Amino acid sequence: MLDLIAPYFERLYDTTGLNFSPFYDSYDWSRLLEGMFVSVKLIAAIVAVSLVIGVIGAGAQTSRLRPVRWCVAAYIEIFRNTPPIVQLLFFYFGLGAITPQVDMGGWYEPMIGSFGWAVIAIGIFGGSYNVEIFRSGVEAVPTATTEAAESLGFSSFKIFVYITLPLAFRFCLPALTNNIVSLAKTASLAYVIAVPEITYSLSGIWSDNVNVPEMMLLLFTYYIVLVAIIAKAMALLERKLALPGYGQ
Repeated sequence: MLDLIAPYFERLYDTTGLNFSPFYDSYDWSRLLEGMFVSVKLIAAIVAVSLVIGVIGAGAQTSRLRPVRWCVAAYIEIFRNTPPIVQLLFFYFGLGAITPQVDMGGWYEPMIGSFGWAVIAIGIFGGSYNVEIFRSGVEAVPTATTEAAESLGFSSFKIFVYITLPLAFRFCLPALTNNIVSLAKTASLAYVIAVPEITYSLSGIWSDNVNVPEMMLLLFTYYIVLVAIIAKAMALLERKLALPGYGQ
């Protein structure tokens, strides 16, 4: 592909001075692709962690044990009321400093690298919002539905897993979509702890080629396209999971 577009972008650079080096330089091209791949992988991992936390937290909020509900409420307050970049730096530099290191045969590396800490920190941040989103979905499930399940002999756990949670997921998809899109953009903060995602890769390119405006335009375009794809995929999922009679 690079061979096909390289002549056009080289000519663009020669005639206008617009330097989109990743589209004609093989080294910059590889850095761009690597950054895009790491960025998508990072976003997928963050979203997965936040969804798991959201489901577990929403389930814990229905617990009959008051200390469990208090712990969930404290978690939500702490991580919703502090900036995500502060949380990221706290996890990476604070907890990372006391995390055990692994002997790699002559040198030591931290057990959790920058990518792992980014997933943990931003995933926990996103999970604090997902807990409330899933909670709203759980509360939207008709009482008659859960009562019918109880009359059939379902346990509280089975009612939550097989009935309440699937319906709650459908009800909260619009709000969940907004949070997933927000997390996709928040993932770019991983740049500050040297995770080699798209922002980090392009910053290396513009440092070498002094083509900041062109790379910033490329970065903006990347996120516009990525967010549009995520929003479209979530809209399709919402239509596919729609159930007649349940808010449809």
